[in-house]
Amino acid sequence: MGLDSFASRSPGSIALTPKDKAVFESLDLPLCEWIGDGSFRGKVYILLVYEVCDTSLSQEWIPPEELGRMADAFAACDVEAVAQKEDCRPEEVRALGLLFGVCAERGLGLIGWF
Repeated sequence: MGLDSFASRSPGSIALTPKDKAVFESLDLPLCEWIGDGSFRGKVYILLVYEVCDTSLSQEWIPPEELGRMADAFAACDVEAVAQKEDCRPEEVRALGLLFGVCAERGLGLIGWF
């Protein structure tokens, strides 16, 4: 089973404003399957996110307030140590923190699509 994660204004369906889309298109994030539309391959980062935030990406909906807390946890973590432990690049750790922060600032949550 896979997990794709999509930024959205609504938990029921993917809903983004033109400004949301423009912000995502401007981000060049080194995340698995990131194409600048606010989505990424969540399954790849489940353990990393759990390690940093004690929160699972395997949820149908993560509200903006929780993403703000998650962004704070990423900002406070030791990026190099997390990357080494989770066998990923430090750039991916930073990118997740940035993405979660952008979503929280814009009032967006994450839909988990299985």
